[in-house]
Amino acid sequence: EDMQAVARELWTGGDQMSVIKGGHLERTNEAVDVTFDGKILHHLSSTRTATSNTHGTGCTFSAAIAASLAQGLSTLPAVRKAKSYVSAAIRQSLQLGAGHGPTQHMVDVSSPWSEDLGL
Repeated sequence: EDMQAVARELWTGGDQMSVIKGGHLERTNEAVDVTFDGKILHHLSSTRTATSNTHGTGCTFSAAIAASLAQGLSTLPAVRKAKSYVSAAIRQSLQLGAGHGPTQHMVDVSSPWSEDLGL
């Protein structure tokens, strides 16, 4: 409910959409993001992955939204595609170093070298 209020409050009008990322709220087994377009609240959920390797998920999410918009998707489909990508990247995240590791940004990339790189 708080995320819905924030989404409404951040919406500035026009064709814009506010997006509230809720992946760090550990209330349930679901990671729920909320969008608001001035009329409709959308709840986008994915199954939470038990990992501490989530470094940079917000930046990755916003970059994936921007990339999807650049590919010509409208806003809500772009956010949905970005959420799916980030969720997959978290599921295949990397344990590097001593802290929170990164997500697997190459999760949906294939090339002749992917197997050699362990991807």
